[in-house]
Amino acid sequence: MSARYILQRLLQTLLTLLCLSIIVFALAHLSGDPVSLMAPADARPEDLAKIRTLLGIDRPLHVQYWRFLTHALQGNFGESIKWGQPAAQIILDRFPATLILCVSSLAFALLVALPLGILSAVKRDSWIDHTGKMVALIGQSMPTFWFGILLILIFSLHFPLFPSSGYGDISHLVLPTVTLGGYVAAAIMRVTRSSMLDALEADYVRTARSKGASPWRATLVHALKNAAVPILTITALQAASILRGAVVTETVFTWPGVGKIAVDAVYSRDFPLVQAAVMFMGMVFLAVNFIADLLYTVLDPRIRYGRRR
Repeated sequence: MSARYILQRLLQTLLTLLCLSIIVFALAHLSGDPVSLMAPADARPEDLAKIRTLLGIDRPLHVQYWRFLTHALQGNFGESIKWGQPAAQIILDRFPATLILCVSSLAFALLVALPLGILSAVKRDSWIDHTGKMVALIGQSMPTFWFGILLILIFSLHFPLFPSSGYGDISHLVLPTVTLGGYVAAAIMRVTRSSMLDALEADYVRTARSKGASPWRATLVHALKNAAVPILTITALQAASILRGAVVTETVFTWPGVGKIAVDAVYSRDFPLVQAAVMFMGMVFLAVNFIADLLYTVLDPRIRYGRRR
C-alpha cells in the first residue's frame, strides 16, 4: 500500500467529514428553536432574545456554522443546552457503553454467521442450508426495534431471565447484543455462504483435495482464506449498521450510550449535543472503513493500492 493511496484516503475522509458537518448543522437547525423548550411559558420576547444571544443562535447561519466548524476542529462542540456540560465530554463519557454494545454485537454476529454460512455452503441444498437461509431471511426482514421488544416480552416478562433495560452486569448486555447482532449476523451469513460457494468450486480447492487434504482442511484453510475479502467487506459495512442500529437498540433497552443521548438531544433540540454525537459516530464509521481497507492487503496479497501494473 503506497503512501499516496493513504494520503488520498485521508483527504477523502476529511472531505466526507466536512460534508457531514454541513448536513448535521443544517438538519439540527431545521428542527426548530430550542429556546421555546428552555424558556418558561410566560417568558417575554425580550427574555427569549437574551437567551438566543447567550447561545449565539441569533447570528446568521453561515456565521454560526463557521464558529461551529472552527471550534469542532479543536474538539470543542460547545456546551449542551440541556445538561450544561461540554457536549464532547458527554459523548466521550457515553461512548464506552456504546463500544461495549457494538463489540459484543459484532462478536455475536460473527460467531453465529461464520459457522452457519460455511456449513450452508458445504452442505448445499441440505436441511442445514435451507435452515440457514431461512434464518438469514428472517433476521434481515425483522425490524430491530420490534425484535428487541419481542425479546423483552419473552425473556424479561414471560420468562424473567434477563433484565429488560439498564446498564450493569453482563445480564443487561444479553438482550441488546442479540437484538443488534441478529440483523448483522443475517447479512454476514448470506455473504459468507455465497463467497464460500464460489471458493469451494475453484481449481485450487480441487487441487488441494486431490493432494490428500481433508475436506475440512480444504474448506477452512484454502477456501475460507480466499473468501475472506468479501466477508471482511460486509463485516465492515455491517459495523456501520451496528453504529446506526445502536441508536434504536439503546433507546429500546434504555442503554446509556451515544445513541440514547443523541435521541434525547434531538427531542430537546440540543444542537451542540446532536452535532457532537453525529460527528463522533461519523468519525468512528470512517475509521472502521479505513482499517478495513488496510486489512484487505493482509488477507489478499494480490491487492495493492496505488500501484500501477
